[in-house]
Amino acid sequence: MLKNPIIETMMNRKSIRKYSDKLPSNEELTTIVQAGQQAPFAYQLCSVLLSRKKNKNPFGSPWLFTICLDANRLEKIMAQRNWKVASNDIAFLIFGIQDASLMAENMVIAAESLGLGSCFIGSTPYIAKSIIKKYKLPKRVFPIVQLTMGYPAEDPTTRPRYPLEFTLFEDKYPEFDENIINKAMTEMDEGYLDQEYYRCANFMIPLEGDRKETFDFTNYSWTEHISRKAGQWDPFPDDLVEQLAACGFHIPVKQNKYNEN
Repeated sequence: MLKNPIIETMMNRKSIRKYSDKLPSNEELTTIVQAGQQAPFAYQLCSVLLSRKKNKNPFGSPWLFTICLDANRLEKIMAQRNWKVASNDIAFLIFGIQDASLMAENMVIAAESLGLGSCFIGSTPYIAKSIIKKYKLPKRVFPIVQLTMGYPAEDPTTRPRYPLEFTLFEDKYPEFDENIINKAMTEMDEGYLDQEYYRCANFMIPLEGDRKETFDFTNYSWTEHISRKAGQWDPFPDDLVEQLAACGFHIPVKQNKYNEN
C-alpha cells in the first residue's frame, strides 16, 4: 500500500492504557480539539467534555474527553431563528453519532501525530446518568464515547484487522463461503494468539447457560471473544433506552416485540 506520514500515523495507532507523568500542553489541547472540529459533519451535533483529574480518570490518563451528541446547541440556535424541532430523535441520534464519532477519530489522529496516545471507552453510553451528574449536563446531550489521552508509557503492538477481501466489496455485497469466513477468522485469531493478548490480560468472558467451556488461553481469541459478547450480552435495549431518556432523547420500545424471537 502507499505510505505517507498521515497514513503511517493511522496505521500505527494502538490503544494506550498506561500514561507517563508528562502533562500535555494547553496548546496541544487546543490543536487536538480544533482538529476534531474539522471532521466532516451532518449537523455539527457534537461537543466535548474534558477532565484533567488524573487520579480519577481511567488508566490515570492526564486527559479524559467525553465526546457527546449535542442537540441542545442546535435547538438553542433554532429558537433564535424562531424554529421548533420537527425531526424525530432517531434521526438526531443517527446524525449525532456520525458527527461525534468522526470528531473523536480526528482527535485521535491529531494526538497520534503529536506523539500522544489514546484509548476509546466504548461503554460510555451505559454510564450516561453518572456523566450527567458529573458534568451537570442539560437535556438533549448524550455521551457517545470517552477518550483517554496523554503521553504513552507503553508501546503495545498494533492489533489485527480483517483481511481486505472481508471488508471491501465492489459493486455488490458478496455471499461469503466458508473459506472466506475461515480465512478472516484465522487472521484475527492467530494475530491475537501470537500477541498472547487474552492470556496477558487474563480475561475470558464466562459462558452462560448450558454451553460447556472448551476454550483456554491456547485457543481463546478474538472471534470467540466477540461472539460471546454478542451472543450473551444486552438482549434487550432497556438500559440504553433509559440512559437516553435521562438525557432527554425518547425512543419508544415495546418490550414484547423483543420477546417474539
